[in-house]
Amino acid sequence: MTVGANLPVVALTLGDPAGIGPELIAKLLAQPNVSVRANLVLIGDRWLWEAGQRIAGVNVDVDAVTSLADVRNRETIARPAFVEIDTIHAAQVKVAEVGAEGGRSVLSVLNRCMDAALAGDIDAICFAPLNKHAMKLGGLRHEDELHHFAEYLGVTGYFCEFNTLGELWTARISSHIPLKDAASYLSVERIGQAAELIYRSLLANGVALPKVAIAAFNPHGGDGGSCGREEVDIIGPAVRALQARDWPTAEPFHGPFPADTIFLKAQAGDYQAIVTMYHDQGQIAIKLLGFSRGVTVQGGLPVPITTPAHGTAYDIAGHGVADVGATWQALQIACRMGAAHRRRTVSV
Repeated sequence: MTVGANLPVVALTLGDPAGIGPELIAKLLAQPNVSVRANLVLIGDRWLWEAGQRIAGVNVDVDAVTSLADVRNRETIARPAFVEIDTIHAAQVKVAEVGAEGGRSVLSVLNRCMDAALAGDIDAICFAPLNKHAMKLGGLRHEDELHHFAEYLGVTGYFCEFNTLGELWTARISSHIPLKDAASYLSVERIGQAAELIYRSLLANGVALPKVAIAAFNPHGGDGGSCGREEVDIIGPAVRALQARDWPTAEPFHGPFPADTIFLKAQAGDYQAIVTMYHDQGQIAIKLLGFSRGVTVQGGLPVPITTPAHGTAYDIAGHGVADVGATWQALQIACRMGAAHRRRTVSV
């Protein structure tokens, strides 16, 4: 048995070539003991990886391997592995500008990672920031990367995006849609699915006793129906249906709570997760609490996928000043969830 046989294989990508991704991954892999918890493999264009190191002012030793299928059988994991692929030329990239070529490059790398996940060669993916507009110019047919992942990986069940900040996770019932359509997405079934998914994902992330709070939709939680009936007709029944089921831990679901106070309860440590009803209801709070440390987790997929919650930061790309904090946190979650994924697949 090789040294890293029992550790999860976690794939890292460089993100949008015109953004801060390459320098973030260089800073990340320059951290001491970065390879302790996982067998790490970087996949991407060599010139872009070298450019990221130059911008970050670091020099990271990596072990070249031929393919992602070879990573699990490495004799040592002291250094990250590197799988070199050619997706884009340096002349096709202008730093801090959206480009179709960059979007195609991102899609190509992510698809290669998902192929490896489907083949059982990797256990988690952590990708550097990407740009949705560039990806759409480059061929993305979906509203966001999560829906692309779900289709590519053959997901037929419920999936959603989680945003995390330290020990606090949030899910949302609707995501990248106009706010005027948010109420139409609310249903007992969707709220139950989102709550269960974030609960089980917290268990996989090592939280022993997850407590999940469900947010209201209307101001003041609807004031008993005088300020909207979604709490009375949909959200309240969804919470009661969750509470009536058996769970691995005691009484994990509570609510609905007014959205303007629910994060105070979580900040006090009463809850480890919040299910919000639409995008900005949770995102504004999470980003105010710690923009540089937030992580996005793609929930409901057959393989854990994480990324820093901030974007490509074109305004500072190429200057070497990007904060690696959120990328570090994204890797830690990928390692923990990848380890749980590895244990499940080995035991089957």
